[in-house]
Amino acid sequence: MAEIVRFAVSLDRKLFDKFEEYWKSKGYISRSEAIRDLVREALVEDIQEKNKLVFGSITLIYNHHEKGVGDLLTDIQHKHLHTIISSMHVHIDAHHCLEVIAVKGKYSEVKELADKLITVKGVKHGKLVVTAITP
Repeated sequence: MAEIVRFAVSLDRKLFDKFEEYWKSKGYISRSEAIRDLVREALVEDIQEKNKLVFGSITLIYNHHEKGVGDLLTDIQHKHLHTIISSMHVHIDAHHCLEVIAVKGKYSEVKELADKLITVKGVKHGKLVVTAITP
């Protein structure tokens, strides 16, 4: 098990009260667990800024009746096979599809792929979510 290090944090009362409200509303079991998650989140953002290895998902909702949208999304994905781990296609209704694409790579590569897919005409909504392995 990893060595645990304790340290003190000083906050002004208003910030402390907001933090108390935050961690309790999110369901954390302690302040420490909430702070650990916030630190991990900051480290993931730092990894993105330094263009290091990230993992994530690109989620797309699109109208498959839009001319050529399916083929274009597939073509873009085929050009980025080194970044794509897996994909899942779901038929939502008679007109719309959901595509979830698992990705891995340098942040800039993953972001570039997401931007290309999300901006295709016929894509109604798209979102990139990334994370990284942190200590």
